[in-house]
Amino acid sequence: MWNPQQPFMKTDVESGLNEPLYPVMAESPELRWSFIRKIYSIVAMQLLLTAAVGALVVSYRPIVTFLTTTNGGFACYILIIVAPFITLCPLSYYYQRHPVNYLLLGIFTISLAFAVGLTCAFTSGKIILEAVILTAVVVASLTLFTFWAAKRGYDFNFLGPFLFGAVMVLVAFSFIQIFFPLGKISVMIYGGLSAVVFCGYIVYDTDNLIKRYTYDEYIWAAVALYLDIINLFISLLTILRAADN
Repeated sequence: MWNPQQPFMKTDVESGLNEPLYPVMAESPELRWSFIRKIYSIVAMQLLLTAAVGALVVSYRPIVTFLTTTNGGFACYILIIVAPFITLCPLSYYYQRHPVNYLLLGIFTISLAFAVGLTCAFTSGKIILEAVILTAVVVASLTLFTFWAAKRGYDFNFLGPFLFGAVMVLVAFSFIQIFFPLGKISVMIYGGLSAVVFCGYIVYDTDNLIKRYTYDEYIWAAVALYLDIINLFISLLTILRAADN
């Protein structure tokens, strides 16, 4: 039976894709939406891979035992921690070369997923679930807010220098914590400040995704958003774990 509303529904969808994402947008909205979908598809695959690897590390205890109780395991543990940073070096050179860029991105994601899994291995399942739910709610809310704000002409590029400075403070604070532990309260403060900083980075990087990343920078855009989400999860996990002790 003929439905007279179908042509109008199709037109509405197409008109939504043709609307500018922000005022004075010069490029094609359809191309930018296609780029955005590609980024979020990559990030979704990274998160699924992280969840799978993390679940393996948490559930299969011999992995944690080997990495934390033997000399060879400790060396592997250090390698796992630094591997994501090492992988970023060749990735910065080959990020436009397919399929090498995806291979390096996979190595980066798996190595970071192992580090996340080792962190979760010493945490109860209840706290991990709470951190996952909170992270999902915060990321979805901030993403929707940023798209809404961009549509109305707000720009968050000014956050870059402030967020970079905040990250340097967090790095210095973490080194202080390693050599001079300051106790449960300071850990919760660190986790809270870290969560706020990476909430800011989610807004900042989403705004760049909408306006500034070129179509060839899809790997870097995915890496940025993925790191923001993982760091936010670790920050919330730190707060919940400290509060539970």
